[in-house]
Amino acid sequence: MSDTREQLHKAAHQLIETERDLAGEFIPTGVNPLPALEPPADQPEAAAEPDVPQLDPDAKAAALEKIDVEEVRCCPKCVLSRSRNNTVFGEANPDADLVFVGEAPGQDEDRTGRPFVGRAGQLLDKMIHAMGLSRDDVYICNILKCRPPKNRPPAAEEVEACWGYLVRQLRIIRPKVIVTLGNPATQTLLNTRTGISRMRGQWQKLALADEGILDIDVMPTYHPAYVLRQYTVENRRRAWNDLQKVMDALGLEGRSGS
Repeated sequence: MSDTREQLHKAAHQLIETERDLAGEFIPTGVNPLPALEPPADQPEAAAEPDVPQLDPDAKAAALEKIDVEEVRCCPKCVLSRSRNNTVFGEANPDADLVFVGEAPGQDEDRTGRPFVGRAGQLLDKMIHAMGLSRDDVYICNILKCRPPKNRPPAAEEVEACWGYLVRQLRIIRPKVIVTLGNPATQTLLNTRTGISRMRGQWQKLALADEGILDIDVMPTYHPAYVLRQYTVENRRRAWNDLQKVMDALGLEGRSGS
């Protein structure tokens, strides 16, 4: 009996460690309410973006740049503003059908001000290339615009501070598909506590009517950093299968030999 109990304890411990490797703590399935999004009383509410369907790509690029330059780069809304070197707003195609959303900038991103430029970013570039696309064809951003110390998971108040920026990015771009990379991005955008190991590969819907976002298809998958840490044939195959579903949805053929 004691051996069985010890085996169960060991199995549970391995499951928890796996979920942590997937970029988030293991927490039971259930609803995780999004943080309050009301603007502080001493700050005016941000003006609504223009009617997105009427914006051409140049106008979308200008709208995104305005938020980045005038608001994000000087943002003081949370403690991360004190330790950052650079904010990391997002980059690439402002009129993209496909948006990748990660967790937060890392050390390389904080240094350069660009998203996904470290080892995980290099793998993401290869994944995008295998889909028959280039980095210039998609849009890449994170939940947080500043790096948390030691790359720890985002705190609730940090997500709350950055949430409006992400929503406005998505309202301007209006992608057909969002790929969420890892636990924090998936759980935040989909308002869930379900872990990525259960969510990945299953189509979801992003429906934030109060935020002006309706029915964007979402495909959760592993964060490239996790794939690098657990670089097995099985994990690579799972991530690629997830992206193939995105390719089917967008009518992409991919590159031969990928």
